Amino acid sequence: MTWFFVFFFISGFCSILYELVWLRLSMAQFGVTTALVSIVLSMFMAGLGLGSWVSGWLLEKYTLDRSSALRIYALTELLIGFSALLVPVELHLGRRLLHNLAISSSTVYYIASGAWVAVTLIPWCACMGATIPIGMQAIRSEFHGESPRAFSFLYLANVLGAVAGAIIPLLLIESYGFHGALRIGAILNSVLACSATALAVRRLSVQRGVQSEASTANPVRPARNPSQPSRKLLVLLFTTGLTSMGMEVVWIREFTPYLTTVVYALASILGVYLFATFLGSQIYRRWSVQHAQEEGLVWMLLGLFALLPLIAASPKIRLWDAVRLAVGIAPFSAVLGFVTPMLVDRWSQGDPDRAGSAYAINIVGCILGPLLAGFVLLPILSERWVLLVLASPWLAIGVNLARTGTKHLVFGFLALVLLIFGKDYESRFHHPEVRRDATATVIATGTGMQRQLLVNGFGITFLTPATKMMAHLPLASLDHQPRNALVICFGMGTTFRSLLSWNIPVTAIELVPSVPRLFWYFHSDGPELLRSPLAHVVIDDGRRYLERTSDQYDVITIDPPPPVEAAGSSLLYTKEFYSTLKPRLRHGGILQQWLPRGDGADRAAVARALQESFPYVRSFWENPRTQWGTHFLASMLPLRRWTAAELAAHSPSQAARDLVEWGPRADAEHQFAVLLANETLPNQMTAEAPDIPALKDDKPVNEYYVARRRILPALKRHFREPQLSRQLGSRFRSLRNPDRGFDH
Repeated sequence: MTWFFVFFFISGFCSILYELVWLRLSMAQFGVTTALVSIVLSMFMAGLGLGSWVSGWLLEKYTLDRSSALRIYALTELLIGFSALLVPVELHLGRRLLHNLAISSSTVYYIASGAWVAVTLIPWCACMGATIPIGMQAIRSEFHGESPRAFSFLYLANVLGAVAGAIIPLLLIESYGFHGALRIGAILNSVLACSATALAVRRLSVQRGVQSEASTANPVRPARNPSQPSRKLLVLLFTTGLTSMGMEVVWIREFTPYLTTVVYALASILGVYLFATFLGSQIYRRWSVQHAQEEGLVWMLLGLFALLPLIAASPKIRLWDAVRLAVGIAPFSAVLGFVTPMLVDRWSQGDPDRAGSAYAINIVGCILGPLLAGFVLLPILSERWVLLVLASPWLAIGVNLARTGTKHLVFGFLALVLLIFGKDYESRFHHPEVRRDATATVIATGTGMQRQLLVNGFGITFLTPATKMMAHLPLASLDHQPRNALVICFGMGTTFRSLLSWNIPVTAIELVPSVPRLFWYFHSDGPELLRSPLAHVVIDDGRRYLERTSDQYDVITIDPPPPVEAAGSSLLYTKEFYSTLKPRLRHGGILQQWLPRGDGADRAAVARALQESFPYVRSFWENPRTQWGTHFLASMLPLRRWTAAELAAHSPSQAARDLVEWGPRADAEHQFAVLLANETLPNQMTAEAPDIPALKDDKPVNEYYVARRRILPALKRHFREPQLSRQLGSRFRSLRNPDRGFDH
């Protein structure tokens, strides 16, 4: 049994690694949109469910002994290893195909990209889903006493591996890139295939030593339990999948204000969820040895714990961020880890066919849960009410099973307390404007120059002259009259508004639909500007828009939301992105790229990507003292070094007034002069981190930084260079000294 635990631990690790990397590669190829993310995750889960169901059905139809099951398992793991190398190629081919088709409609593009993602992922993910029924068949053929709980055993190992898969791949990606991490996963799957094959060969030799050739060729089918479990178990499995994955969508919105939008924060949510699920599964394994039936208390706890984020994420409660996450997610996840394998064990009773069907039904719920929460409930209800909707089935089941006594009254009272005292994040603001859609919860708050925009509770931007300069600097730097402009990332709309002050057609690309709807909150003339025939707002991913449009622009200005480490932000800074953008620049056009505050490695990676993409690049600190942001200008033609007076003279009177609307200088010339005085050479930025490569899709330096910023500095502090050299030298001498042997 130890072998099976190791197999499924590594298999669970690889599955999460592939899910994380394939999602990111799909975003790079087809766009960073909520719809695409939902498509990728849904296809991943659909493949798991299909593989689980089909493999269970085939195993019931064709009897396999343990050695045969192990050989099939080895082949499956080998195919999964191949997928690590083939999926990136398939996704790239899909992007090229859609590009050649020149699809302009967003709806058609979603359908086409979704179909390609489905064709790419489902077959390989089906191999992943098939592993548990095949493993159950191997256990069933030999460990008959463990057979009724075989699913929970493999599920436990798989979830523990997934916990490691939520953390370790982040370090692998930082060191080796996405493709390098996939290659490591492929090696691990190949090792599993070889190990399972060796185990099957050894087992076959043992069988031949104790059985006749005839009995080996015709294995006895294990007797199937004639009792038919209640189909209510399948309903419960579907509902656990639906509510658990639906709640993950709500958790991301509720805890983002405290964890920010970096990949490590999202990994923390996944890690806590999986680790608590593992603990719950471990408790079930021990509990099931002596118990056959759970009490209604379990279901009431599941419903009550589903409401804990109301308190844990409330801004009225002061807690450490790690404690917030643990209190809000872990209890519900632990109970879920208890009931899910329990339900599958009861339905399957050790039968791989039944287990495959039950697991597939659970996965169907996992697919529909995020769709229900993200696209139906959250656009019309606040997070607290969505949690109540998702928790209500379990509260109802618990009350129904505990009709006698006062337990249901106590739990009902506790749920009411959580609902009353739990508050959504916007409750911390005075009269905020709140908009919700399938992408995010958007909050506009504050007055005067203190107004701010928050997406999922995280501050995206504020009113600052820097966002005006993102429009006026590149337009004034042109050596010809601009005909149009494009701004990627709408934000408060300040850059969009400043571009319009040049009286040219302006297109704005924004990912979150609710963001442009709050334009009026930050600029009183916003509604009027949106009605202008010169204004055009597109809800789309900026990179995907550039892929599909044939339009060209004199200026393209990009203001990715902070922090610079935000998940997915590198896709607007990489060499691949710039290669997509360059054809959309008109002859002599200028790219204005804003880089929020980062470390030297971030600046070096972005500056090097620009220099390797454009022959002419200039950079300016917004404020060299605070270093909170950098303006880059890039072009395929030489950038003329206009004086501040010349830049001001190039600006129309309306644009000049817009530039100094918020100061700090009284006229456009002095405003430009301040920025020109802060120019720094891109080579100075690349010199800050000479070993850092140009930012690429495969290795986003800015997003994966823990080893660079935390681990390596800690090691350097712990091991001073001379001390480290002495320690290593001493260790090497001890290994070479034959008198001391290898005891050390």
